[in-house]
Order: sequence, then C-alpha cells, then structure tokens
Amino acid sequence: MSEMSFEQMLEESFKTIRNGEVVEGVVIGVKPDEIILNIGYKSDGIITRNEYTNEANVDLTTVVSVGDTMEAKVLKVNDGEGQVLLTYKRLAAEKGSKRLEEAFNNQEVLTAKVTQVLSGGLSVVVDEARVFIPASLVSDTYEKDLSKYEGQEISFVITEFNPRKRRIIGDRKQLLVAEKAEKQKELMERIHVGDVVEGTVKNVTDFGAFIDLGGADGLLHISEMSWGRVESPKKVFKVGDTVKVFIKDINESKIALSMKFEDENPWNNAAEKYAVGNVVTGVVARMTDFGAFVELAPGVDALLHVSQISKEHVEKPSDVLKVGQKVEAKVVDFNEEDKKISLSMKALLPEEEADTEEVPTEE
Repeated sequence: MSEMSFEQMLEESFKTIRNGEVVEGVVIGVKPDEIILNIGYKSDGIITRNEYTNEANVDLTTVVSVGDTMEAKVLKVNDGEGQVLLTYKRLAAEKGSKRLEEAFNNQEVLTAKVTQVLSGGLSVVVDEARVFIPASLVSDTYEKDLSKYEGQEISFVITEFNPRKRRIIGDRKQLLVAEKAEKQKELMERIHVGDVVEGTVKNVTDFGAFIDLGGADGLLHISEMSWGRVESPKKVFKVGDTVKVFIKDINESKIALSMKFEDENPWNNAAEKYAVGNVVTGVVARMTDFGAFVELAPGVDALLHVSQISKEHVEKPSDVLKVGQKVEAKVVDFNEEDKKISLSMKALLPEEEADTEEVPTEE
C-alpha cells in the first residue's frame, strides 16, 4: 500500500460538507459587507451582507466580531473562487419559522420590531422570519397612517401560520382589546358615584369631551363642564389636557362625569347675595323679545323684563341693550326653589321718575 502524500493527508484531515448542510465556524475576518468563517474545511466560508440579514446597508462590523462562533447553512460548496458560500439569514429564517409555529400553536405573545410599513399593514421580523400584521389588526381603533410604527417594537400573536403560502399573520388588536377589557374591569371595580378622579382629555366634540380615566372613557357633557354657560367644548379643552372631574353616574360600562362641584355652586349663597332689594351688577348674556337675561355670576342668570328696562316704552330689549353690556339693576323677585331672579333697572330711577307698573316675573 503506497503512502499518502502530505497534500493527500492534509486533504483527508478536512471534513466533507454538502449543499444545505448546517455548519459551525469561527469568525476570522469581518468587513462591512462580508463575514469570513473558519468552518474546519479546506476553504473558508463566506457570508455576504445579503445572506446575513434582510436589513439594508447594515455594517457587519457592528454586529459580528472576530472570534465569534456562528452557525450557517451551506449554499454552495464552491462559489467559483474556491470559497464556500454560506447563508446565515436563511438558517435563521428556518429557525424563526419553527419559532413562529410554536408560538402559533401555543398562542404565545411575541414582541418584534416593525421593519417595514406597507400600504396594507406592518411587516415584522422574528429571527429573520417575516410576519405580516394587516392594518385592521394593528390597533383596536382605525388608524389611517401607520408610519408612526416604523422601527417600533410591538407585541402580537400569530393567528395564521402557513409558510408554504408564505402567509404568516400576526394580530396586535386582540391584545389591546384584552388589555383594555382588563383595565376597564379593574377601573369599574374601583370607582363609585361621587368619586373625584383625574383623567386625560381623549377627544373633544360639539356636545362634550371624552375623558380617559385609565381603563375606560367617561363623557363630560357640555352641560356639566361649568356652572356657567359653555359655548363650545373645543374652546375649553384640547386633547391631552389633564382634568379633575367627579363621577356623576355609572350605567353598566357608561360613565357620566361632571365638573360642577357642589362647593362651587353659585346658588349656595344666592339667597343672601341676591335678596330682594339688593342692587346687583351683571352682563347681558342673551335677549328675547320679552326681556334680557343678565348673568350675575357663572351659572346665575336673572330676567330683566322689557318693561323694567326704562321708564320709557321699550319695544324690545335689543333696541336699548346689547349682549356683553354691563348693567346695574335692583333685585325685585327671588325664587330659590326654581332658581329664578327678576331684576329692574327702572327701580333704580328716582321715585318721581319711575312709574308704578307691576313688575313681571319670569314664567
């Protein structure tokens, strides 16, 4: 039997590899676009940037260091230049696919970074395996612009796993719905009618504002925003404002809120402040054909009947008064039960000038 040459013995000392085989190697060189591995074969293994990751323009020197141990899959035993062409991302994708299958079967919650915002949803990558989250399953509310999710880490579950058709679907919406339901349950168990709470303005409409109470939204109706008049909620609140309110009513999952705190009720000391005979100052708030309503304080309006504006005949209040005008008048009638006050400007005139016409009261 003839002796083997040194070259033959050296050749025999290296292992044999095949296309598709998974090999392990040590990084002996790294460039921004290429990794060189010693895989115990007669030729070194090469992983190009495109075969390392799907992310564009990654500098491989920032993710791999000389001396690192890596697993890769053989694409070509000879790439034409005597080197072994390897892939890291395809092996990772295979492992990622198995990981996703396990998560799908176990309904496990996964967290991954959004790598791409598409017209119909989001693309995330788990161990180089792609998951598509349709726009309808991204949030529990409609979102027209999904660009804010670019680069964000989000949690989701796999609801459809079909790698043969390259259809792996994620769902973030059901997690948000479940989380909200749990928070709502906790909140409803904690709050009671009359409780004073703080919340954040979530949305403002023409009829009120929706306040996020940290688990559920409550409605602060325009009529409950102040003891005085509020022309438009949008002039008072903006999204993001922090407000102090109290729970006025709870009806199943509906929460009614109010800012009309009883200790701030302007009618608390009205009997003394607006007693008959007192002279008061107010601002004309609105007018009708029969009289003008004068705001004495936020939430306290009094009627100045057209017959009590002047000693002379006044056809309608708008002939002599205007909204926003400051007026002085005497209280001629006070009805605390019905919260009605009647005023007279004419009663302040000298006795000889004022007529004796009976003072009408608000009906």
